[in-house]
Amino acid sequence: MTLTGFLAYSAALGIAAAIPGPGITALVARALGSGFRSSLAMSFGLMVGDITYLTAVVLGLAFVAQSFGMVFLAIKWLGVAYLAFLGWRFWNSGITPETVEAGKGKGGLLSSFAAGLTVTLGNPKTMIFYLAITPTIVDLKTITLADYGILVALTVVVLLVVLVPYLALAAKARWFLKSPRALKALNRTAAGFMVGAAAAIAARQ
Repeated sequence: MTLTGFLAYSAALGIAAAIPGPGITALVARALGSGFRSSLAMSFGLMVGDITYLTAVVLGLAFVAQSFGMVFLAIKWLGVAYLAFLGWRFWNSGITPETVEAGKGKGGLLSSFAAGLTVTLGNPKTMIFYLAITPTIVDLKTITLADYGILVALTVVVLLVVLVPYLALAAKARWFLKSPRALKALNRTAAGFMVGAAAAIAARQ
């Protein structure tokens, strides 16, 4: 991989991670309900989930991309459809104080880590990023073990940069969750990013 490829992956991951979704909602709820340490442990669980998907893509979709072009194409268009659906859902409802309240959890650091891992592994938005977007940025046919190691390191760094500010600000976010205008702006912005990502994937050859 080239430096340009690594930068493109980092930028795409950063944007995808910053867009509010099930992971961010659960993380903010954990921070509001259980504090910084618990939510930090949860963020590590989210990272491990992302690395799991990245590894699966590198090991599995390289073969799919080379041998089953139609399957790969189907995955791409499923990704486009799902991102468009997420955009529609965020435009019409999105994150609400009720969804954040429902995401509060109790337990120790291990349970917080497990919750983060579970949220990521069960999050279709994360699946679509790695199944539909990553293969358009990373040449799966030529990736080396060293490239994979760099991608893992970049994944951890990018997610830390995106998630830690959410955690630090979550304790002061109660006023935001009580503002319908602020939540509407957040949801509409997220919807725009979702639809834009869907269009970008659809246009990519």
